[in-house]
Amino acid sequence: MRAAQVLYNGQLAGILSKSAGIYRFVYDRNYLATATQPVSLTLPLREAPYESDVLFPAFINRLSEGSNKAIQNRLLKIDENDYFDLLLATGSDSIGPITIREIHEPTGN
Repeated sequence: MRAAQVLYNGQLAGILSKSAGIYRFVYDRNYLATATQPVSLTLPLREAPYESDVLFPAFINRLSEGSNKAIQNRLLKIDENDYFDLLLATGSDSIGPITIREIHEPTGN
């Protein structure tokens, strides 16, 4: 499983993950208790997780398109159809209130 923190204006809003081809987004409980804004109108605030077999449009729409996407895929060595990997690689450097930060599990060394 791969996962990322989704931050809204620097505050942890939730966790986005992919496991066995299923994408999951779940809001952080602290964020739900204090938030007034969802991360997207298509992902309203709620306790129940969102699940889909495709990456949620709210996150796909954060990615570059066209020649910029092609350059990123080539430089980062990411398959052009792997939107999740591209999001994890580029989501921490974007404009707007949403930041995506990959969660790196400790390696037991």
